[in-house]
Amino acid sequence: MGITIRPLNSGFCTSNPKTYHYHFSTHKYYPNVSNEDKPLPVFFYLLDTGSEVILVDCGMANADRANTYHHPGSWQDPDQASPAAVRKAGYDPDQVTKIIFTHLHWDHTFYMKEFKNATYYAQRKEYEFAMNPLPLYYKSYEYKWLGIEAPFIGCEDRFVLLDGEAEIVPGVRVYPTPGHSVGHQAVEVDTKDGTYHIIGDAVFLMDNFKPIPEIDYDVTPTARFVSLTDWWESVREIKRRCPDLNMVLPTHEPTLVERFEKTPVLGL
Repeated sequence: MGITIRPLNSGFCTSNPKTYHYHFSTHKYYPNVSNEDKPLPVFFYLLDTGSEVILVDCGMANADRANTYHHPGSWQDPDQASPAAVRKAGYDPDQVTKIIFTHLHWDHTFYMKEFKNATYYAQRKEYEFAMNPLPLYYKSYEYKWLGIEAPFIGCEDRFVLLDGEAEIVPGVRVYPTPGHSVGHQAVEVDTKDGTYHIIGDAVFLMDNFKPIPEIDYDVTPTARFVSLTDWWESVREIKRRCPDLNMVLPTHEPTLVERFEKTPVLGL
């Protein structure tokens, strides 16, 4: 049996397409982009290697926390909280041995402590920034200034910190994709279908991979990043490594909801 991937939706997070998903320089070329908040899914991914159960991220916070501190209008049904979603998929949270974090934002890390047998993997740059972020990113990392505690606080001894590309287990590798956050990473997973790339928030939408020839853009940049230069090079790198974009699995692309309803397990 090869590695299989089960996409699990941890809820829906609202954000504004014009101020989040599409850089202002692209609006002319996407005239139908809404200026009103839209809900996006928040996927995380369960990998079954045959000998281990591994998560890539572990989803968003509960609805109260999401609405109070992050994006009003977000929601999470009870069976979408990541431990419940893992159970619904037929696994016990105690079976999870590793969680690979694309990055440590609030919608990718909640409930992590409930996977009590898991070792955590993140890029060192990401972890160090998360522990002491710039004020602009206090909400993203749920910094103590907000009066709440981020999920990763108190977990120092459970982290393996990575410096660049690494193999986590045979068939599962990470590579840096900074831009959305300082230490963002993508995860390559070898399956019978080929190699999938789980890319977190390297892009928000598949539209972000599209070129805009009229202005010589080979991608469509987002409007939310710590470094647009790093973001651009990272998206180019994803496209170089994975020219078949059907093998790219982001966190927030809304069309994936229907796709995963039809194909709930990838790599069978």
